[in-house]
Amino acid sequence: MNVITKTVQLPDGRTISIETGKVAKQADGSCVLRMGNTVLLATVCAAKDAVPGTDFMPLQVEYREQYAAAGRFPGGFTKREGKASDNEILTCRLVDRALRPLFPADFHAEVYVNVILFSADGVDQPDALAGFAASCALACSDIPFECPISEVRVARINGEYVINPTFAQMEEADMDLMVGASAENIMMVEGEMKEVSEQDLLGALKAAQEAIRPMCELQTELSKELGTDVKREYCHEVNDEDLRKQINDELYPKAYDVTKQALDKQARQDAFDKILADFQEAYTAAHADLTEEELEEKVALMEKYYHDVMRDAMRRCILDEGIRLDGRKTNEIRPIWCEVSPLPMPHGSSIFTRGETQSLTTCTLGTKLDEKMVDDVLDKSYMRFLLHYNFPPFCTGEAKAQRGVGRREIGHGHLAWRALKGQIPADYPYTVRLVSQILESNGSSSMATVCAGTLALMDAGVPMKKPVSGIAMGLIKNPGEDKYAVLSDILGDEDHLGDMDFKTTGTKDGLTATQMDIKCDGLSFDILEKALMQAKEGREYILGKLTDTIAEPRAELKPQVPRIEAFDIPKEFIGAVIGPGGKIIQQIQEESGATVTIDETDGKGKVQVSAPNKESIDKAISKIRAIVAIPEVGEVYEGTIRSIMPYGCFVEIMPGKDGLLHISEIDWKRLETVEEAGLKEGDKIQVKLMEIDPKTGKYKLSHRVLVPKPEGYVERERRPRPERGERRPRPERGERRPRGDRFNNGEPRRFEHKSNESNDFHDPMAEREPKDFNDSLDHLD
Repeated sequence: MNVITKTVQLPDGRTISIETGKVAKQADGSCVLRMGNTVLLATVCAAKDAVPGTDFMPLQVEYREQYAAAGRFPGGFTKREGKASDNEILTCRLVDRALRPLFPADFHAEVYVNVILFSADGVDQPDALAGFAASCALACSDIPFECPISEVRVARINGEYVINPTFAQMEEADMDLMVGASAENIMMVEGEMKEVSEQDLLGALKAAQEAIRPMCELQTELSKELGTDVKREYCHEVNDEDLRKQINDELYPKAYDVTKQALDKQARQDAFDKILADFQEAYTAAHADLTEEELEEKVALMEKYYHDVMRDAMRRCILDEGIRLDGRKTNEIRPIWCEVSPLPMPHGSSIFTRGETQSLTTCTLGTKLDEKMVDDVLDKSYMRFLLHYNFPPFCTGEAKAQRGVGRREIGHGHLAWRALKGQIPADYPYTVRLVSQILESNGSSSMATVCAGTLALMDAGVPMKKPVSGIAMGLIKNPGEDKYAVLSDILGDEDHLGDMDFKTTGTKDGLTATQMDIKCDGLSFDILEKALMQAKEGREYILGKLTDTIAEPRAELKPQVPRIEAFDIPKEFIGAVIGPGGKIIQQIQEESGATVTIDETDGKGKVQVSAPNKESIDKAISKIRAIVAIPEVGEVYEGTIRSIMPYGCFVEIMPGKDGLLHISEIDWKRLETVEEAGLKEGDKIQVKLMEIDPKTGKYKLSHRVLVPKPEGYVERERRPRPERGERRPRPERGERRPRGDRFNNGEPRRFEHKSNESNDFHDPMAEREPKDFNDSLDHLD
């Protein structure tokens, strides 16, 4: 084995090592990345040739986490890893977006990048290392790639930028960014923030760039040492330069004219398509000698070259004349109209339309039982705010079937979720779900989701801290030119044919989320700053449109929303409310008609009671408060007799709290049995709490103190019970011994019997003096 190991040091002194040549040697490139106890394996394989007819980069990135990495079993019946989780898909997208632009434009072989987490202790975050590992695997291969890249996470903690922070450090962060970059250029950004300024975001990007540069230099050294700096030869395209020149000369002026006409999306596409169709028809007529197979090859080349013509026409029209495809200025926002409550039954709903992009979003409020359980390898938690984004084919006019949720939908929904989640109060009792249905799409549907989501939340009465708006920015910059144009609120074609897609969301006080993809080289921080400030103006304009539609969250929930009351109880009463096997809480729900959930958080019992009406909620709350209430000495309670014993009865004065009503405390007169008082199980009786035993916590009750004392009643004198260890004087012979403790100073109680002649009691054993304590016990035997 030719094992090579390289290390790089982070700004805080931690090291990352890259090892290759030891495992997975049959892949085109592989490496093992280690940081502390976190271990990732990255491999890359590429086909030798391209599939005929492929004119794009068929790159597939997979990131998977093994449960064994954290010493856990997977959930589910099969107990093995299944399909990729949302977290794994989001990490795949982060790596893909940074790598894809750096493959040569004419390289069309299938490439598969696999990153697997094999070890993790929950300290370092592995998703921040996946991009670095994937790029290292490419550096170890001969697959054509323009330059190495890396990815890092940047967090701002106590005002300082931290590279690749630990899980624990993230709890104090107000900024969480994933940044992918080469040694010179930022390639990809995604993250969330707590209303930070544009300058703070730029500072984070600069800190990331400085940390990534030595990682890229490491890969260059590794590639040279392995000899993989010389890449494989390939030929995946056959071009016809004469046809390319002919199309450019004949079709560029026509495409430029269409670009300046400010048509809508469908009309513009039809106009562009007609130019190409007319050319193909004329070309076919002029080359009747071509076979059908040769003609098909020419048609495929025509579509490719014409795409370049449209791209150049759009870019030159913007750079030279400042005219965009729909006629707007570079900083102009498309027309916006909004509506709330377009649907009668959802808890909240809205329509947000900007130009030819439209989102219909609904908001649903649920209880704690509706929370989503996250069971990832390093994250086992619950989510109380969910956002789902759907992109059906009809929103772009496509005639095709709608399949399952794709990676794009998961990624766009996650960005909108990040934008809004910080504005929902942490103590809000409801579980919240937003669903964005994209009904029309022509650029920046994820930002339309943010705006529509804000409207739907306020329509539902969710007390948002501040409304959030979002905008997507574009860039046109040709290589070798100083001239460039930053575009506000980009169209789909401006995204596809442009050099940047930079989405930002925020409140009036700062940024909450961002996502950026760069397709050009040499993007300076001056351009990024201009784009951010222009985006701020656009966001504030859109925010004004939202607040004009609904200024603040509704004060009252809609009638169909389940009501929730939340309160805390002492931790020690959680078990009493739940009861054995959940008996008590189930009984409360059955009797009240409410749904009750209870959870331990921060040393307290967090209780939520929900029901369609206030009466059910109040009934359940009163039962719970009765359980957690603490009885007070001297208070009178209406209790229920739960059991009858020879010496008295046990009375439930509060749910789960029983006290002893001794037979002597039932009435002023002497009772031989409890039944003489006419009491039976299930009867209601008023009692007063006389005493709480400080050691056992038992309750001593009395009923007779609540009824008038009979006239002339004389209380029988009772000797006080001796304290433990105190010696009680022996009675004289023939003297009646009072009832007392089982043992009198170590002597057994004398068993008394009733005389036939009178009610007097006498002690037949009084004449016998026990010699000692053992003698007394012998007598008992």
